[in-house]
Amino acid sequence: MNQKLDVGGTLSQIFSTYGAQAGVLLPVAFGLYLIVAVVNAVIVGSFFLFPLGLAVTVVAATLYQGVVVGLVKDVQDGRRDSTVGDLIDATWPVVLPLIGVGILAGIAIGIGFLLVVIPGLILLTIWAVIAPVIVVERSGVMDSFGRSRELVRGNGWQVFGVIFVVFLISAVVAAILGGIGAGISDSVGMRILFNLIASTLTAPIAALAAATIYFRLLAIKGEATTATPEAPLPPAPPTAPA
Repeated sequence: MNQKLDVGGTLSQIFSTYGAQAGVLLPVAFGLYLIVAVVNAVIVGSFFLFPLGLAVTVVAATLYQGVVVGLVKDVQDGRRDSTVGDLIDATWPVVLPLIGVGILAGIAIGIGFLLVVIPGLILLTIWAVIAPVIVVERSGVMDSFGRSRELVRGNGWQVFGVIFVVFLISAVVAAILGGIGAGISDSVGMRILFNLIASTLTAPIAALAAATIYFRLLAIKGEATTATPEAPLPPAPPTAPA
């Protein structure tokens, strides 16, 4: 197959899905990251409770990624049929594998960045779709790494391009909101509030990027039947109650 991932089309689909499904994406992100913010506020300054805060953060981010992958899978036919409860229920069985793969990938990518940066960028790219692989294909933790690399092969630069743009947009949004919060007040409460807002607004972007890249790569490799990379079905506004 000589087809390549369309970077512009992928980014367009990410943000069109964001807009069409914001009624699901934002409330779920807000709810999960509110829990994270409250826990971190309670344990702030406590060295012994730091692992608790880290664990809550990891679980929240993992569950959210799974929910978003389920959402993107659901809207491949142009409409959403699942409720938020359905999406969360579908994610729970794979939360532990998602946490496991997230921890392993995070450690490896972190070490890669310490080793002259380039290895970290390579791992970040070839493992870009490990979460969707686990959620959709119910792959094992170790198998998901190889499967992600297989899907990304031949489209590494395109996948990296999408990841890079998504990172820049998320970083800019977080920086702007952080600056606004600091300008209003330098209190701990204000920082927590604006960090929560930033997390709510940016979390969907990264999660949608992984899921959208995954389904487009499936289509390129002839493994998808509901959409094609040339003409992906547009996400529709929610048709089921949230």
